[in-house]
Amino acid sequence: MTAIDIVIMAAGKGTRMKSRVPKVLHRLAGRPLLQHVLDCAARLEARRVVVITGNGAGQVETAVAGMRMAPPPVFARQEPQLGTGHAVQQALPFLPDDGVTLILNGDVPLIEAATLRSLVETGGDALVLLTVDLPDPAGYGRIVRSGAAVQGIVEHKDASEDQRRIAEVYTGVMAVPNRRLKQWLPRLENTSARTDLLIGYG
Repeated sequence: MTAIDIVIMAAGKGTRMKSRVPKVLHRLAGRPLLQHVLDCAARLEARRVVVITGNGAGQVETAVAGMRMAPPPVFARQEPQLGTGHAVQQALPFLPDDGVTLILNGDVPLIEAATLRSLVETGGDALVLLTVDLPDPAGYGRIVRSGAAVQGIVEHKDASEDQRRIAEVYTGVMAVPNRRLKQWLPRLENTSARTDLLIGYG
């Protein structure tokens, strides 16, 4: 059985929410958004869970410490916040060389454990992205393919007119073998208009 490690992105400011409360601590059905994601991690029997904090780091870490889950999450702070790839880099010291890492967003509370298990089982030694087709994909990173093969993810602000017509978008969820992740992360380049750091998949 493949060992699963989970990295949860919880460093964002949530500027569109116009709230002093860190985005991942806003509540849904009586619990913080982040707690729903952590509960999903527990159902997957993750070997370890790394929570990336940044904005409101103290509040987020205190809240998570009170959630009492096994294994207890460890925290990696992203300072300064230089995009998604940079955030995942902060988790590398906590990840073993074997197994698969699931990268999740702390503000996506409705993800199902069965979906994530399928993602891990599908991947083998490859990086696997969770994507969705949207009737209105504006604002989301587009999945650019050549045939069935994914060539890259292009942020909306960087996309050409043709690329903006692509309905398939990236959800922010991926599964990647730890060995591969440690090979790819040092190759990141800051190429996006959003200053996200994108992985070169080749």
